[in-house]
Amino acid sequence: MTDSTGGATGAHEKYDRLIARAKQVPAGRTIVVHPCDESSLRGALEAAEAGLIVPTLVGPAHKIEGVARRHDLDISGCEIVDVPHSDAAAARAVELIREAKADLLMKGSLHTDELMHAVTSSATGLRTERRISHVFIMDVPTYPEPLFITDAAINIAPDLDTKRDIIQNAIDLFTQVGLGTPRVAILSAVETVNSKIPSTIDAAALCKMAERGQITGGLLEGPLAFDIAIDPEAARIKGITSPVAGRAQILGVPNLEAGNMLAKNLTFLARADAAGIVLGARVPIILTSRADSVRTRLASCAVAVLFADARRRLSSIPKV
Repeated sequence: MTDSTGGATGAHEKYDRLIARAKQVPAGRTIVVHPCDESSLRGALEAAEAGLIVPTLVGPAHKIEGVARRHDLDISGCEIVDVPHSDAAAARAVELIREAKADLLMKGSLHTDELMHAVTSSATGLRTERRISHVFIMDVPTYPEPLFITDAAINIAPDLDTKRDIIQNAIDLFTQVGLGTPRVAILSAVETVNSKIPSTIDAAALCKMAERGQITGGLLEGPLAFDIAIDPEAARIKGITSPVAGRAQILGVPNLEAGNMLAKNLTFLARADAAGIVLGARVPIILTSRADSVRTRLASCAVAVLFADARRRLSSIPKV
């Protein structure tokens, strides 16, 4: 059964709370990159109507205006930056961020790789000292709170140093959108360190890194199998006692394949919704899919807006 936003009935309470919280902070100035189909243009306009973002549309003006006419979308209140094609849109969007013209990037109808190529350019992109990574913010109807999964979209086979940044990015997002101190499960197939399963070694190392202050702000436990991470009874049966086991809020996956399959399993078998953003660049990057419901698109925007606002407030605090 679905509601009017295209999602499962009763599946949006967690997203509703994030959206309501985001409406209490200033709307995020957002560069929408190549919104040249109905889904991407409508998503930006819906987020603007909800008071979450103030969009600037970057792309071929005639295409954007044509989509708006065909689908009866009102873009009269939006600034349009006219460029000839999607590659130019990505490049110009990054330039506008570097010129401090906006606080957020939002992917339109271009390929993610095309946008990320411009973002990650060593000379003209938006890199920081932190590795760029993606976080899914899952609203799973059968789970009591939002479930973060990382990284399922950017880093294919991360090494230990990259995993450190992936986990730190997710912790920073969790804390800065106001959700408290996260319980972080580093996933593998088993709960014991096994030299034949490299992800168990990485999990143990990441937990030790957290003990030594190389990862901060979260409670880490690993390696943990998925059932032990999210089911208290499974953790009890296996004799795993920790603040994280059975109650994880962030799931760190071994690689992109595992994360992508996990997120899609939850989406299609558990009727979960999957909002998502990219972290580690100068600004948060909102990634949406044509399959996303209205509420999922709004949740992606809400999380990015809350994160950008928190970073802005932190940067304004004088250093001593």
